[in-house]
Amino acid sequence: MSIETVVDSNVDSPARGGDGPARPGPRAVVIGSGFGGLAAAIRLQAKGYATTILEMRDKPGGRAYVYEDEGFVFDAGPTIITVPFLFDELAEVAGKRLGDYVSIVPCDPYYRIYFDDGSVFDYVGDPDRFEAEIRKFNPDDVDGYRRFVEYTRKVFDRAFTDLAHHSFHSVWEMAKVAPDLMRLRAEVPVFRRVSQFITDPRLRVALSFEPLLIGGNPLRSSSIYAMIHYLEKTWGVHFAMGGTGALVDGLVRMFRDIGGTIELGARAEEIEVERGGVRAVRLADGRRLEADVVVSNGDVANTYRKLIRPEHRRKWTDRRLERMRYAMSLFVVYFGTDRTYEHLPHHAIILGPRYEGLLRDIFDRKVVADDFSLYLHTPTRTDPCLAPPGCEGFYVLSPVPHLGGGQDWDAIKEQYADRILASLEKDHLVPDLRKHLVTKRIFTPKDFETQLDAYMGSAFQFEPVLTQSAWFRPHNKSEDVEGLFFVGAGTHPGAGLPGVVSSAKVLDRWLPPVARTEGA
Repeated sequence: MSIETVVDSNVDSPARGGDGPARPGPRAVVIGSGFGGLAAAIRLQAKGYATTILEMRDKPGGRAYVYEDEGFVFDAGPTIITVPFLFDELAEVAGKRLGDYVSIVPCDPYYRIYFDDGSVFDYVGDPDRFEAEIRKFNPDDVDGYRRFVEYTRKVFDRAFTDLAHHSFHSVWEMAKVAPDLMRLRAEVPVFRRVSQFITDPRLRVALSFEPLLIGGNPLRSSSIYAMIHYLEKTWGVHFAMGGTGALVDGLVRMFRDIGGTIELGARAEEIEVERGGVRAVRLADGRRLEADVVVSNGDVANTYRKLIRPEHRRKWTDRRLERMRYAMSLFVVYFGTDRTYEHLPHHAIILGPRYEGLLRDIFDRKVVADDFSLYLHTPTRTDPCLAPPGCEGFYVLSPVPHLGGGQDWDAIKEQYADRILASLEKDHLVPDLRKHLVTKRIFTPKDFETQLDAYMGSAFQFEPVLTQSAWFRPHNKSEDVEGLFFVGAGTHPGAGLPGVVSSAKVLDRWLPPVARTEGA
């Protein structure tokens, strides 16, 4: 039975919170409670689908997990919130107000970038202040920067405003936008595009690193992703008080308030397929949840490889999935200190001596280099409640190859973590860090594979290159199984909070609201 038939034949829908008793509607199962899964589940439940989220871990959030130790609270995954209105919009869909569930506040600066030569760039939202930072490095680049911003505006207007919620379910949908992509020179990598406007080598790095935030290599990611700069300029960089986990908790409460169900410790073992369409989700504990709609927020490659039998997959075969290009992984150290470092910003980018060479080591050679560039997250700068009084909470992240590099992370993780922590022991960063260390936890590419079920240990699924974007990505609506849909980093529009939340909105094309009857 098609989804359209289920929707048209239904007579009632589950009531929203406060609307009275719920009545049976089409059954939806969402696998995974990351931001894409939560957004999809809220939308489905609000539309009238009886929706259940299955989360294999003991807490919701997926990659946005939360660790707690010695009074410290660590966000495990995403820490940068851009385009916060997407969460306001999600709350409106549910008939709620986001502010009743979570408080989101702006960060200033967005990032502080520390270059290896000792220079510092404050990446801010105010245009005049930003141009003053450009002028500090090279006054002649101010005009080039203005032209770069105008270019990013054009890309943003087409790639985000028009296409982020667009369904690329057929090649004809891609053909419609191909002329615009050609006009915007989408085939040119971000770093090369920035270099056409900017001459100072440090500024070229400062204006091209952002694809790394979604798993992309600036040396080959499409210049479409230059729009991230304009997106941040327009809506800013924000943080949820209480940590990103507080945003997860708020969305879970919102989902439950409108009648949704979430099960923790519930691992999906198989998506049962009958006559080409989803029939049920079988759990590891042997239970079966019958479903008219299944939405996977899990890793796309492993959803197909592990949950759907090969005889039901004509397009996304194991062989095809193995041939896809996978994004980098991450090495993360979560740590807390028994003193504070008031001079640090909330978000810091700490660059090593190499940029292009390091990127090639990570993405092409797939080796763990002797040098590294780091992202240092200090959430207690914005919310001191995430650590005990007088203490500071951090995580530091190093981009590394996915498991295709063949590294034995169990053997090298302690040494690599110590090298990273030692590199931070500078007066302008975290002096005497290891003397003040209270707690430490390490997360490696192997953990991405074992704990998050990420194929190849990739932190972002498919690398965001032009030939793996839009129509070329696994589609939001499965080409192999009727009634199966995908949200999250592995489908359109891609990784990052705006991308995964927008992926749930793409489903509106196929999953319209369930009609209510008189008196419902």
